Amino acid sequence: MEPQSTIQDFRALPKVELHAHLSGSISRECLHEVWLQKKDRGEVDLADPLEEMPIGKFDYNLETFFPLFSTYIYSLCNDLEAIRYTTNSVLRDFEADGLVYLELRTTPREIPSAGITKDGYVQTILECIRQFNAHSKMKTNLILSIDRRNTLEVASEVVELAVKYRSQRVCGLDLCGDPSVGDISVFETAFLKAHENNLKITIHFAEAPQSSTPKELWKLLEYNPDRIGHVINVPDDVKEEICRRRLGLELCLSCNVHAKMITGTYGDHHFGWWKGKACPIALSTDDVGVFGSTLSNEYKLIAEHFGLGRKEICGLAREAIEIIFGGEEEKDRLREMMWE
Repeated sequence: MEPQSTIQDFRALPKVELHAHLSGSISRECLHEVWLQKKDRGEVDLADPLEEMPIGKFDYNLETFFPLFSTYIYSLCNDLEAIRYTTNSVLRDFEADGLVYLELRTTPREIPSAGITKDGYVQTILECIRQFNAHSKMKTNLILSIDRRNTLEVASEVVELAVKYRSQRVCGLDLCGDPSVGDISVFETAFLKAHENNLKITIHFAEAPQSSTPKELWKLLEYNPDRIGHVINVPDDVKEEICRRRLGLELCLSCNVHAKMITGTYGDHHFGWWKGKACPIALSTDDVGVFGSTLSNEYKLIAEHFGLGRKEICGLAREAIEIIFGGEEEKDRLREMMWE
């Protein structure tokens, strides 16, 4: 496998994905299928997803990205049938891309119009995962997300759900959401409770200039995350601390380029700075349904733009094993499966 390798070569590479949002990973084709089903039953007045999210459009920035979910995707996937259908589609897509381990994340949703509680929502996703894991070599775990817009009370509910379903493949917590809103300092007791219950933690970190003040970044580090995602706008002293702690990094190349979260293009991505540092890296898709780049394509882009050959690509893929939340037995399984 050399930098000029085809996408099929990278699909054959056994891969680990640690930063994939469930709703953002739903393909446009799958959303279109859900829309057609609802349209036939007279249950939807939304535009066709292929009109709302045209094929080939990937230039969603932070101003257009979050409204896409709140005003469209969540409104379309608003009942148990749609949630099951889209979750199963996402799992199949990741499996087809050559993944052998997936940590999927979602914010527990309450949908009163369909009689769905947050607990019921989590149970539904976990049942899809349980059934899929039973017949797939790709094993999936679930991360529950706290949205930056949440209150402490809501965040504490997410922690409680994570504790409740830890034995059913909930493997950790995430802090995510629109980086331009919310005061993350209100979540201190929620993360303290998470640590008291030995929950693993990943945090969207320095994702945008608004969420990259020294005050916020040092506060987030006080929450003692096991991994951090994006790590774009990071000052030198914080970089030093991240390296000292050897935190796992979830880096999302295409998302950062398409959403103009970085200056420049693929070869300018901060992967180049973090590569070879003390921190294990997990290449990740973030929202493949929105930004259109599979994990295989992320590896292909890294190989092309950073000149990585087969040995380096395989080493990068294996790095991610060490920072999964799935436990030592799962790590051993992956070490046996993944190429040297």
